[in-house]
Amino acid sequence: MPPSPADAPPAPSRSAEGPPAPPRPADAPSAPPRPADPAFAPPLPVTPPPPPQTLSDQPAPRIERPEPSPLPLGYVGSRPPTYDAEPIALPAADPDDLDDLVADTVLDGARYGACTLRAVSVRGDSARYRGEPRRDSLLTARFGTGEHALLLVAMATGARATQGAHRAAAEACHWIGRAVGRSHARLVADIRDGRRGDLKSGLHRLTDRSLGKLRASAAEQGVDPQEYAAGLRCLLLSADPECRTRVFFGVGPGGLFRLRDGEWQDIEPQVAEIKGEPVMGFGSPPSETPEGDRFTMDLGIPTPPSPYEPAPEPPREPFRFRTSVARPGDTLLLCSGGLADPLRGEPELGDYLAERWSRPDPPGLAAFLADSQVRVKGYADDRTAAAVWEA
Repeated sequence: MPPSPADAPPAPSRSAEGPPAPPRPADAPSAPPRPADPAFAPPLPVTPPPPPQTLSDQPAPRIERPEPSPLPLGYVGSRPPTYDAEPIALPAADPDDLDDLVADTVLDGARYGACTLRAVSVRGDSARYRGEPRRDSLLTARFGTGEHALLLVAMATGARATQGAHRAAAEACHWIGRAVGRSHARLVADIRDGRRGDLKSGLHRLTDRSLGKLRASAAEQGVDPQEYAAGLRCLLLSADPECRTRVFFGVGPGGLFRLRDGEWQDIEPQVAEIKGEPVMGFGSPPSETPEGDRFTMDLGIPTPPSPYEPAPEPPREPFRFRTSVARPGDTLLLCSGGLADPLRGEPELGDYLAERWSRPDPPGLAAFLADSQVRVKGYADDRTAAAVWEA
């Protein structure tokens, strides 16, 4: 019995262009669709361009911020200093002599050979409050070129409570700078060859000449040489990387310190006491016999000076000299009394500077200035310092 139309399979479709297509097996994979003809493809939707971004819409650039470092201290000790930390009053100015003005702060630095130099001179708290000029003067200079160059750091402090103290200090630095500069070739050779005796005698002579010119300048101005005077302290450094000899010389108060392995060493040369018999004048008889009998009676009356001898000069400051061989990692500090006194009198200041200046890299100029200004109550003088870090 034939199947009914409902149960019969559908008839194959006929195409107007050819015979009917054979039936496709159920398991046969379907053929990929043919790509549409682009000519008859529907148009794509048009996307409008994004609106222009303003500065507020743009993402902020990513900035790598350094880790915050501990801030330098304002002061050490149990109590804050009396004066303010910042300058108050400016010194009085003469409109006809503006070259006489002295800046509140002088900052300098360099790097030669195996050493890095930082130098600063800052007006003290007392002078800042009273509107007085800085009595300390600082000179940093290089003479020569290459490995034969010589670095000079000179600092001078004028006499306290005198009118032209700042001028005397600047003039002392000027004269010693000129003397060292003219003899720098010989000084470099003596430093490299380790001729300590020649260095001491030569630098003593240059210092005496410079301070002698300062006394002559006081006479020309009609000023008392005791008032127009200055203490002078200098440091010589060779630019040769193989030379580690550091030379200090000068007169007057201050300090020379060395920071080694995190500990301060006070290496200020001490003036040796004069020993031995007093030297009698040429041709003068002795004042007493070998048995102790005096030729004249001592009535306690001072002997007037001889008309044939010059009037005695006031005692001069002794000459100080020291050479030291630096080790890698050392820090050498030369300073005026304004910093040397609190370093010796306040241990907390020494501990703080030792921690700051024992780090692998020397401080920058701004950091060195901040460190050198850490104040201590009772110490308000000008501060001048030069520190040398050994690579």
